[in-house]
Amino acid sequence: MKITEVRTRVVQWEGATVPLPPHFCTNPMDLVNFGEASMGNFAFHGWVLVEIFTDAGLVGLGNAALSPVVTKSLIDTYLEPLLIGADPWDTEYLWQQMYRRTMAFGRKGVAMTAISAVDIALWDLLGKDAKQPVYRLLGGRTKDKIPVYASRLYSMPLDELRVEAQKYKDEGYQAMKLRYGWGPLDGAAGMQKNIDLVRTVREVIGDGIDLMTDAYMGWTLDYAKRMLPLLEPFNLRWLEEPVIPDDTRGYATLKSYGRVPIAGGEHEHTIFGFRELLEADALDYIQFDTNRVGGISQARKICALAESFQVPVVPHAGQMHNYHVSMASLNCPISEFFPQVDVEVGNELFWYIFDGEPTPTNGYIQLDDTLPGLGLTVNEESLKRFKVIG
Repeated sequence: MKITEVRTRVVQWEGATVPLPPHFCTNPMDLVNFGEASMGNFAFHGWVLVEIFTDAGLVGLGNAALSPVVTKSLIDTYLEPLLIGADPWDTEYLWQQMYRRTMAFGRKGVAMTAISAVDIALWDLLGKDAKQPVYRLLGGRTKDKIPVYASRLYSMPLDELRVEAQKYKDEGYQAMKLRYGWGPLDGAAGMQKNIDLVRTVREVIGDGIDLMTDAYMGWTLDYAKRMLPLLEPFNLRWLEEPVIPDDTRGYATLKSYGRVPIAGGEHEHTIFGFRELLEADALDYIQFDTNRVGGISQARKICALAESFQVPVVPHAGQMHNYHVSMASLNCPISEFFPQVDVEVGNELFWYIFDGEPTPTNGYIQLDDTLPGLGLTVNEESLKRFKVIG
């Protein structure tokens, strides 16, 4: 089997979006966009789709959600020439070619995102050729089904927050994640508003359901140090991305206090970066996204590396490429799940692009043994709601 074509398409949402108010979710722009800072400054409403065609008539599907226009250009210019005529089963060799071809200008960010989308498509292709789900190619099941946590609960009026938390509790989730709305510029009063959010959800769900919280890189180390003692009484499973992703020392400092477990890695892109985080004892949970770290080829290596340090991996964002990795790794105890909602930040766009994404029952996701590859298809009819560049 040989690769005959690589097709890339950028799909840009043109439908209605939900306006994001100030303090919807802290993020890195808060410190430099005074007054009206909100998650709207960090939203993304585009996706890049990659389809790899072969002379056997099989097509592999991959995707990525960061910087889609630039990512498409990088794939078309630098990666596609390496792939045409190649055997897709040579995944490691092709991965190394792509990584080394972009090393002078890549290694993280856009280049690794592009490699990720291609690599995911290759693994989807291999599963289809083998007539097996991808997780079987990675070693098979390590669990009967995947526990997932409901990941939304953005900052909102407390009465609305109670209703949403109760909804997830009623649906059987044993874990859920809350976003903070206030950061360093909001001072001590903002800290108390953050604590009000946490207290409200904890009162609704009780102590028998795990609660995670996410600052989404919107805090400073000083602010996070001040927040930790305020958060400690609420028995959080973790505090996620309290500082910017390059501040390894900051993560290690917060973890060393032992007050609240610290999670991160959603915006780390290489196995070398994760090695540094692990060697620095900086994280209690690793949260890579398979479509950012180099695809499935690298995700499984990072899982193995983290396992050697006994640091659990909880992939970011759900989606099938992450669920297959989680199913095949004993070191992935739980996965993230984005409930389907109207388009807000952009995280939810995959619900509008793909058919086949699983939904949980009583807080668990099951993967279908009978579906080869990732089990996804593009909903071409739904793409009529997008601007397609391809």
